[in-house]
Amino acid sequence: MSMILLIIGVLAWIAVHWFKRVTPNFRTAMTAKIGAGPASGVIAVLILISVILMVVGYRGADVLAVYSPPSWGGHLNNLMMIFAVIMMGMGSSKGRARSWIRHPMLSGAVVWAVAHLLVNGDQASLILFGGITFWALGSMMLINRAQGAWDRPEPGPIKGDIKLLVISAVVFVVISGVHIWLGYNPFTGGYT
Repeated sequence: MSMILLIIGVLAWIAVHWFKRVTPNFRTAMTAKIGAGPASGVIAVLILISVILMVVGYRGADVLAVYSPPSWGGHLNNLMMIFAVIMMGMGSSKGRARSWIRHPMLSGAVVWAVAHLLVNGDQASLILFGGITFWALGSMMLINRAQGAWDRPEPGPIKGDIKLLVISAVVFVVISGVHIWLGYNPFTGGYT
């Protein structure tokens, strides 16, 4: 049952996020019918439900090994996670870095997911992290198709990048602390 919840959660996450891009007329009609605020509220609730389904499904799934993660995977995972956290914050940054990557948050999600596949070789991890990778890459393609060429933002002041790095360091420490609290110490070289 847990695996079914995980799959439904991943599919719901993808469907809800792609809803506006794939069916813009339906989303526009929904907004016109119930209003922008309630329409956004419905989307937010559906995203929350998909996250809950993914967490419950993933945590409850049996560990069915598909491949053995490399012994060095944990160290590379940590390095990649630092970059993933920075990239995820880059889109909201006011510094120079915001002009480096077209889709910083989605690119960060791909790095995050691939990093986790370096330390988790089970079926549930492939579904969760593979699904998130598929969603992020697909989202980039949908956005690029809809928007065409990237209008690169003007680089901001360096203090914006310093702020981004400080906030990213704090977020990385918090994420690491949560992993340790859950029993998955990311600093031991692997999760096994």
